[in-house]
Amino acid sequence: MNYRQLGNSDLKVSEITLGTMTFGEQNSPEDAARQLDYAVAHGVNFIDVAEMYPVPPRAETQGRTEDYVGRWLSKQSRDKLIIATKITGPGRGFEWVRGGPRITPKQIRAAIDTSLTRLKTDYIDLYQIHWPDRNVPTFGQSEYDPGAERETTPIVEQLGAFADLIQAGKIRHVGLSNETPWGVCQFTRAAEEAGLPRVVSIQNAYNLLNRTFEFGLAETCHREQLGLLAYSPLGFGTLTGKYISGADAGRMTRFPGFGQRYNKPMVPEAVAAYVELARQEHMHPTTLALAFVRSRWFVTSTIIGATTMEQLQQNLDSVEVALDAGLLEKIQAIHTRYPNPAP
Repeated sequence: MNYRQLGNSDLKVSEITLGTMTFGEQNSPEDAARQLDYAVAHGVNFIDVAEMYPVPPRAETQGRTEDYVGRWLSKQSRDKLIIATKITGPGRGFEWVRGGPRITPKQIRAAIDTSLTRLKTDYIDLYQIHWPDRNVPTFGQSEYDPGAERETTPIVEQLGAFADLIQAGKIRHVGLSNETPWGVCQFTRAAEEAGLPRVVSIQNAYNLLNRTFEFGLAETCHREQLGLLAYSPLGFGTLTGKYISGADAGRMTRFPGFGQRYNKPMVPEAVAAYVELARQEHMHPTTLALAFVRSRWFVTSTIIGATTMEQLQQNLDSVEVALDAGLLEKIQAIHTRYPNPAP
């Protein structure tokens, strides 16, 4: 396992992050503890959570993931682990979260205190905005709609609230998620002008089916010194090849309507091409997909998630594989044929 500096922070994170969004829905507390133990034993020091988890989000289960991780975390050496969680953004109908989530100073204070209680810790290493307070296209939406504008908290006020939490010792660093180049630049400019904490990371989707991060965010984050935490590196499991036969009972089968980003034209054709390439290279499709994401110069850490120990083991084993130039050229040829079918 390699370790990389996260943005301009003092955090050295493992190149693989353990994602936990299934804890509390598809995984029990015992499952969660086994996964966490195994990941840490294999070099993972970075655990990613969110107050909204597990998924699909429901009022009855919201917060369970933090609770499961907290039960495990209370028995660990806290200073050897890097814990990240997220505050829920507005506009997606989650009225059971604080009566309608917003990124206001009041709600930020309420959210962090609740997360700290569930996680059974005194501080969060990386506190992230799950998606922006303002109107932006997210989770498979591909067009910005100015007609969908809503009331929003000024970015400088959001950063001011996070600065207070840093001063209080409740968080160490601030990160973004599902953010745009404009948003990144506004956050870094506001921090510089007001003397407030700079964001250190961005957590966005990045995989063989969705390489849109390369267009504008790669340059933006490089120049502004943000590290990418790449989520959904397996494209909701599609890149494992398990849905090709139509027989697998994965999340997209179990929860109809979930993962619509990957129910788009040309996704099946692109997946089939990558799966066939992996077969030709005597490699599991999972390994190909994860090794590709890990190989990108702008990726600090790749967030993996699993519902079974077998999946987790396979995901972690991918760190032993490096893709050579010839294989990367073949991947690029497929990308040219099927460019970003699941943005």
